[in-house]
Amino acid sequence: MLVVKVGLMSTSGPDPGDCRLTIGEVAGLAHKSPSAIRYYEQIGLLPSPVRVNGRRRYDAGVVRTLAVIETGQRAGLALDEIRVLLSVSPDDPAAIDRLREVANRKLPEIVALIERSELVRGWLECAARCECPNLSQCPLFDDLGDQLLPD
Repeated sequence: MLVVKVGLMSTSGPDPGDCRLTIGEVAGLAHKSPSAIRYYEQIGLLPSPVRVNGRRRYDAGVVRTLAVIETGQRAGLALDEIRVLLSVSPDDPAAIDRLREVANRKLPEIVALIERSELVRGWLECAARCECPNLSQCPLFDDLGDQLLPD
């Protein structure tokens, strides 16, 4: 007599045929925390990933999308502005048109910020060299002080 036992327990390991990335792998490759990745999903910057055994699994292209988000943030873009960039496929020529639109809208703001920063730097350099006996006699608080205040 031959007795055969069949294991009915399923394994929870990754499917060798599944080439999608886990959230931990994406986080490591993109230098982002898993919570940031989940947040970007929640607000619509990243598409919802497929689920395998209840766990998020990402296409490798999400790493590039995270690089676009990171670069946009470093350039001073708001998440809504980045969303405009990501609203079309990166391979779509319209993506470059949207990039130009956002850049043309943002550039005057940045130029004004740089000009104001240079004015503030000059004022601070003068203040660092100030030898006035008191603030009421210091010319740094005359007309130039008005220019330092935001509109």
